[in-house]
Amino acid sequence: MRHQSSCDRGRWDAVSCNFDFLADEFPILSSYGNQADGYRKSDPNSALIKVGMIGESIVNLIYDYTGTALPSDQKAVSKINKLAREGYLPKQVTNLLHEMRKARNKAVHSGYESPDLADSLVRVAHSICLWFAMSFGSRKYELVKYVDSYAEHAVAGKANRQNDAEDERLEKETREQAKAAPRISKAERLKRVLQAENQRPKSEAETRLIVDGALCDVGWEADTQVLRHSKGTRPQRGRNLAIAEWPTDSASGQSGFADYALFIGEQMVGIIEAKAESKDIPSVLDVQCKEYSSHIRQDDRCYCIGEFSGRYQVPFTFATNGRPYLKQYEQKSGIWQLDLRNPSNPPKALAGWPSPEGLMNELQADIKAANARLASEPDDLLTDRDGLNLRDYQIRAVKAAEGAVIAGRKMMLIAMATGTGKTRTALAMIYRFLKTDRFRRILFLVDRDSLGEQAGDAFRDVKIDQLLTLDQIYEVKGLDDAGIDPETRVSIATVQSMVRRVLYNGDDLKPAVTDYDLVIVDEAHRGYTLDKEMTDEEALYRNQREYQSQYRAVVEYFDAVKIALTATPALHTTQIFGMPVFQYTYREAVVDGWLVDHDVPHALKTRLSTDGIHLDRGETVAVYDPVTNELLNGAELKDELDFDVEDFNRRVVDENFDRAVLEEISKDIDPETPEEQGKTLIYAVDDAHADMIVRILKEIYAETGVDNDAIMKITAAAGGGSSKRVRKLVRRFKNERYPSIAVTVDLLTTGIDVPQITTLVFMRRVKSRILFEQMLGRATRPCSAIHKTHFEIYDPVGVYEALEPVTAMRPVSANPKTTIEQLIEGLDYVENDSVAKAQIDRIIAKIQRKIHAMSSQWIVGYSSWNDAIEQKAGISLEDFIRDLKGLPPQDAKARITQQRDILIALDEMNIKAKHGIVITDKADVLISHARDYGSGVVPADYLDSFSSYVRNNMNEVAALNLCVTKPSDLTRETLKELELTLSREGYTETRLNRAISDMTNQEMTADIISLVRRYAIGSPLVSHEERIRRAVQRLENAHDFSKQELNWLSRIETYLINDSVLNTSVFDTDERFKSKGGFKKIDKAFHGELANVVVELNTYLYDDKERVA
Repeated sequence: MRHQSSCDRGRWDAVSCNFDFLADEFPILSSYGNQADGYRKSDPNSALIKVGMIGESIVNLIYDYTGTALPSDQKAVSKINKLAREGYLPKQVTNLLHEMRKARNKAVHSGYESPDLADSLVRVAHSICLWFAMSFGSRKYELVKYVDSYAEHAVAGKANRQNDAEDERLEKETREQAKAAPRISKAERLKRVLQAENQRPKSEAETRLIVDGALCDVGWEADTQVLRHSKGTRPQRGRNLAIAEWPTDSASGQSGFADYALFIGEQMVGIIEAKAESKDIPSVLDVQCKEYSSHIRQDDRCYCIGEFSGRYQVPFTFATNGRPYLKQYEQKSGIWQLDLRNPSNPPKALAGWPSPEGLMNELQADIKAANARLASEPDDLLTDRDGLNLRDYQIRAVKAAEGAVIAGRKMMLIAMATGTGKTRTALAMIYRFLKTDRFRRILFLVDRDSLGEQAGDAFRDVKIDQLLTLDQIYEVKGLDDAGIDPETRVSIATVQSMVRRVLYNGDDLKPAVTDYDLVIVDEAHRGYTLDKEMTDEEALYRNQREYQSQYRAVVEYFDAVKIALTATPALHTTQIFGMPVFQYTYREAVVDGWLVDHDVPHALKTRLSTDGIHLDRGETVAVYDPVTNELLNGAELKDELDFDVEDFNRRVVDENFDRAVLEEISKDIDPETPEEQGKTLIYAVDDAHADMIVRILKEIYAETGVDNDAIMKITAAAGGGSSKRVRKLVRRFKNERYPSIAVTVDLLTTGIDVPQITTLVFMRRVKSRILFEQMLGRATRPCSAIHKTHFEIYDPVGVYEALEPVTAMRPVSANPKTTIEQLIEGLDYVENDSVAKAQIDRIIAKIQRKIHAMSSQWIVGYSSWNDAIEQKAGISLEDFIRDLKGLPPQDAKARITQQRDILIALDEMNIKAKHGIVITDKADVLISHARDYGSGVVPADYLDSFSSYVRNNMNEVAALNLCVTKPSDLTRETLKELELTLSREGYTETRLNRAISDMTNQEMTADIISLVRRYAIGSPLVSHEERIRRAVQRLENAHDFSKQELNWLSRIETYLINDSVLNTSVFDTDERFKSKGGFKKIDKAFHGELANVVVELNTYLYDDKERVA
């Protein structure tokens, strides 16, 4: 049925109107559009209201067509932003819908009217309606131009109730049709959305409208229709004006007009040229912008603040075509800025507009002088024992960052092992940067509330200068304070909050790209996410790819230097921030004594984990659907099923396995003595699995009367949706006696500092090397209160054996939950052939897993998986995979892109595979509990391989040779080099001692020097402390030392217990001696004989007269 257009209902029955093309399928949009068109001049207030109603109707119809759930608050701004997050609204359409919404609000609430704005927005609404029809219409829509003469035919006059009543009917009818329309796949819908956005007509006027809104968002007054030079607008004190159509002279003698001139008060600070979307931008800076900036009219020179580079009267120029910034399309997107103060300054692309405050600060900043102050800033505050008290490597990290900043680096990465004090290091940087005015305002960006809270505590508690903390010296805004005042110097914010403020801002003032000139990104490895439990805030994102892309968008948004901190640098981290300017590894920290090592892991094997779980055809099992929470009892299997330990608690649940291993582990853990034994952290698969573990442990420990509070689940769900409640549970685990056993999924994997953790239990397999290292990092911090020397790992699922050989700086493993669509999207961002090949291999593997999973018994409605794929996809996947494997990476990439829709269809096939979790009740029993030295390696084999390595490499490794032949000449540096070399080969002090203890049934704590000498030349093996005690005793027996000398020997003995190497330089470098006068003073106490005493003591330390055969 053809609907009567709003023009038909008006006075000109035979003429066309601009919005008539919508009448058949979207009559409500046709009606609102033609009314707005007719009201533009006679009733601009009503025209703006109708334009807003067009936008509102389009948004509601998209929800109807897609079935997307409405946001909880159902506000117009939230509706638009959610559709943008889902991908249904391109960035430019999103911005324009917000402009239409704001104009309507202004017209409704304050009676605002502007014929010029109404005219611009009606034209924009026409373009948006065309985009919507092409994206969601049931037929193909041709491009329809807005015709000025048609606008005169639209129904003119005032809004009336008769139209309102008819519009209500049309609104209802159109929405019912949308809800009843056949659904198409999301992939196909998004494809149409982007195609329509690329095709819809866009004008320079639209660009100006977007620029107006964006400038207003960051603090400028901008309105192209009102604030124009031709309408008498001039600079005023106290106002930050973007004045449109500012007249200038030109080299040819003719006058020109800059699209905007930016004024801070009466100072002209910038020129803007806004072009149509189809125009490239950088060339505009070189021609028009430079022309305007060098030809300010004589009458307007009073607004100029100086002359720059000998010819320019305006310091900053900008050009834009309104397109949102995209890194891969820099020439065609974003906002380009050229600083004319220095002729060698290159143009740069910005993701947003600078604020008035930002431009003024840029004008006033003297980077060269600030760099000089930073370079000459003394280090005394860094080493102050009552203040920052930084360690040597932390000082080196600070210096590396400062050096990179002074050298002009904009992106830098600092890699420091978990537990080595990244936050304190960052605090030192922040203070020095602010003190020397190198940076004006700093954003400390975290990815979780708990990490932000932890940073805030450090900024409040750590004394820096004259016993004052950072927040006593400067204004620091915490997590709960999103605002920025002129006095604010540091802001702490989560990535999630910045995503909302930067990418999905409502009516609040949007951060400007110049709000921060330094961004410090904590835990910058994020963007990994295998096996990750999503918190409520992170549920904002549809998938991990979206998290990574939005994470990167926030990081790149600010026109600032970026310093990224991470414990586990990965490929994607270095792609953003570059290779580390400083790196301090976990193994180095262990060797230096700042972190504790883990003992050889406990490998627990049960009958089920060894043999797997086998289910026969015809067997009846229960199946749990984690999506619907439905438990289906009595499901009969049509074929055999096999599960291995990797599937446990993911695809199959058998409580007997968990109970068997937890009963064994519980024998080694006493929950009632955390002050002696420390605390335990258990990693579960998901929230339901965590509940099961907690229940089993409480049942096990109930038999011995253990307090219920000793065991607790700490997950996102445990907080009942409240992040504050979750943070309270984390604080309780850290600061109180109970819980002493915490069961988590992913919440306690990153950045949470609980030094009392001495035991980690892996009840889940993880595939991400980064996540695994973060998990291990929870237990690496020393804790003197419980005399923590190492930590234990219990591994009943084989995660350590699977991931321990994986080295750092490897690409993140492919997520088994990643869809084919997400993997294909990843190809869009890949240019390097080797990286493309890896991504193509993941796509092939994903398709093959899909084929493997589709056996006939798992499919409903098809005779076989092959029939289902043929019907749905229309191609033979085996042939397709075979072809891909034989193609070069770029050709394979093109072939995948060509077949994109067919491959994505695999993810969306209506094949009701039984993805439920199978629940079994197979009997299980522990069959072994041993230390895991490697595949099939027993302690004797491990020690034999160490002995062979030492003997065979004595002449190859200088530090090894020195240790064997002349240990008294070892320095701290050579000993560290030795320990790191051995560690890379798999030999650590902790592991070697554990192997000896397992062989002899006696606890051994020998140091690495004794261990090397034992297995190289057969030296007697004694504990580290015993060797030192004997050497000092022999020294004392050989001399008649004074009480003062004996006191110094006691201090030297204490030093040697923690540090294996002693030479005369130690007295001037180690703070324990240096603070007491150093070598010069101590040598006086020994009457000038300190050097000889050191030589003699070293002789006793390595005296092998008692050498064993």
